[in-house]
Amino acid sequence: MKKLISILLSAALACGLAACGGASSSGAPASGSAASAASAPQGEAAYTVGICQLMEHEALDSATQGFKDKLEELLPGQVAFNEQNAQGETTNCATIVTKFVTDGVDLIMANGTNAVKAAKEATGEIPVVGTSVTSYEGSGLVDSDDAPGANVTGTSDYNPVTNQIELLKALAPDAQTIGIVYCSGEENSQIQADEAKAALEAEGYTVELYTFAETSEMSTVFTQAASEVDAFYEPTDNLVAANMELVRSVTVPAGKVVICAEGGMVENGGLASYAVDYYSLGQAAAEQAYEILTEGSDPAAMPIQVMSTDQLELVVNEEVAAELGIDTSVLD
Repeated sequence: MKKLISILLSAALACGLAACGGASSSGAPASGSAASAASAPQGEAAYTVGICQLMEHEALDSATQGFKDKLEELLPGQVAFNEQNAQGETTNCATIVTKFVTDGVDLIMANGTNAVKAAKEATGEIPVVGTSVTSYEGSGLVDSDDAPGANVTGTSDYNPVTNQIELLKALAPDAQTIGIVYCSGEENSQIQADEAKAALEAEGYTVELYTFAETSEMSTVFTQAASEVDAFYEPTDNLVAANMELVRSVTVPAGKVVICAEGGMVENGGLASYAVDYYSLGQAAAEQAYEILTEGSDPAAMPIQVMSTDQLELVVNEEVAAELGIDTSVLD
């Protein structure tokens, strides 16, 4: 099914002042505890779950919501959530999870690679369920995806780039040079960029990689890239995802197609994606948490879960397509 997205031209820049490891993604400085609103069901809860989300943007927000909704469905009235947002600061992740350990939570849900890393470093005893991580094994979070081997398991947003290459062929048939822009401080982005580069080159494309360290550099980097490439492929880089209106403001006037690895990036300024449903990703993480909390399942023996290809959804931004003069009926 094709999901058609219409974006208001006046939409504001979502998180314009974020940096890979510096400023808050919302443009405001993180508080001392980096706390967002905590929630708990009425009455005495049987379980306490600490949630550490790396930063605010649509995909991560959706995964957290899916996790909470599903766990509340499975354990109605039995879970107290302590939900915290690190506002893009890796140091805040460490502060948050250390407090969870001190408080003796029953389980930590860590949303984003650096959040999972912080949780793993903070405790070897409390179960950690991650989500929105592309490669647990590649990031050194687990021994292997099939047998994690420690107190960490979770769900992966890995999305084979081969699906996105098919979109490039259909929507930018004349493109020969593809640009990939990502934050140098995001390990997941580096993994995806390297994989995408290899896959695109195997299809005969020339690939140029561009990195930035601070959000303030993004406009300059994308502007340079747009003058040198024919189209873009964007992995699930958190900082790029949080600033897709900025990306759109550069790439659309330049007439460049942007294929994304995540649906929210399309909604906010990209052209198209075969996308992971992050709400469902969070729900799958909740099912793992349920098994750990109620059945005593060992995270060390719980394989990392990856969405199957048939669970991906084609997402197209028809407004961007119209501005670029692209007929998306070729995808029907």
